[in-house]
Amino acid sequence: MDTKETVLNVLQDLTGTDLSGDLDNNLFDSGLLDSMGTVQLLLQLQSELGIEVPVSEFERSEWDTPNKIIANAEEMQN
Repeated sequence: MDTKETVLNVLQDLTGTDLSGDLDNNLFDSGLLDSMGTVQLLLQLQSELGIEVPVSEFERSEWDTPNKIIANAEEMQN
């Protein structure tokens, strides 16, 4: 499974929404993610992709859409 597919699966598990058709949807503005969801997202990404994003370094504006999450995850894997 590639990074994009993994991220979309994690987001679907967390939000109950298939976001594959709306990769620029702002997850916070739309109410799909909140602070608790963010922590769960980061833990799932760490578990499934082996990347670690310290909550203290998490910038919401850099992780607010599926596209940004995918790009950040891919960058952290390299």
